[in-house]
Amino acid sequence: MDASYDPAQLRTFLAVAQTLSFTQAARRLGVRQSTVSQHVRRLEEAAGRQLFARDTHRVDRTEDGEAMLGFARTILAAHERAAAFFAGTRLRGRLRFGASEDFVLTRLPEILEAFRREHPDVELQLTVELSGTLHRQLAAGRLDLVLAKRRTDDTHGELVWRDALDWIGAPSLRLDPERPVPLVVFPPPGLTRARALEVLEEHGRAWRIAVTSTSLSGLVAAARAGLGVMAHSRGLIPPGLVPVPARAGLPELGGVDFVLLHGNGGGPAQEAADALAAAILAGGDRLHRGGGGHDAS
Repeated sequence: MDASYDPAQLRTFLAVAQTLSFTQAARRLGVRQSTVSQHVRRLEEAAGRQLFARDTHRVDRTEDGEAMLGFARTILAAHERAAAFFAGTRLRGRLRFGASEDFVLTRLPEILEAFRREHPDVELQLTVELSGTLHRQLAAGRLDLVLAKRRTDDTHGELVWRDALDWIGAPSLRLDPERPVPLVVFPPPGLTRARALEVLEEHGRAWRIAVTSTSLSGLVAAARAGLGVMAHSRGLIPPGLVPVPARAGLPELGGVDFVLLHGNGGGPAQEAADALAAAILAGGDRLHRGGGGHDAS
């Protein structure tokens, strides 16, 4: 079969594969939802395989859809390198990029390394902080681009992917329903910390702060030692920790969005931010689900 893969269709595929939503993909790409459906259908026809299993409530990647992720990234990266080469343009200037600590422990460094190779004249400055702190620094004009989390009911930022939050802890951890829930958390303004306290309060479940640390590695070590439970992205559960069983009776945490947020500046910094944002969106699935990373800020 002589298959031809259109870059526009591949970009649409990546958007759906990362958000698991045709609606969110259309919003990200600035197109109609019917266009998203059309692109996916044509790509599936070109591949001769079904890439998504979908019904009225849910969208999931098939095994062939998982395989297509890597091919789509490779094809689009080659396409963009060729376009940049023949356009004869080179990005320059300083780009102040902020990322939650959890992302640094994923495969984000690989995306940043590739960006540096493609744009050697861009001075990339990385700030690693809690998501809430990054939001404030961006608003204050101290950052040009941020990769962080937001609540699912917020609308600011460009959605990279959406995930559920789980309570996680050591496999041997047993919670006493008669005693306060021991929590392993970042200090304020950690978003998952705030969500954990909210749902426990809403359900009348007593809690106590067992461990507080600004270090993700410290929190993971404390949880592995059985000192308490963490509110954590389901797609980024670190080795040695598991979801707390439903029989523990902990309330549902809901979901979390992972988003890109742009600053208000213009000029070279904005062009560089746009290029890095495109690279992160293209490789967003590498930041979770088997990416080997963590997420708890």
